[in-house]
Amino acid sequence: MKNVVRIIRFKGLCCANCKEKLERKLNKIKGVEATVSFVAEKILLNLNDENLLESVIELCKKMKSGIEIIL
Repeated sequence: MKNVVRIIRFKGLCCANCKEKLERKLNKIKGVEATVSFVAEKILLNLNDENLLESVIELCKKMKSGIEIIL
């Protein structure tokens, strides 16, 4: 299966510590490699399956209730 690269934008992370926590949690999802940029408000995703995007979005919202995901 071909990997899918996606970039999603977000708003609402309050600090670099939250960025680190989010990045660690995202990278624990099997089939996801994530790099979170706090300053640029972007998440670079390398997904083994496009369907993992929903899991990523759910985790982001669960981690930080005020986060807004912009696709």
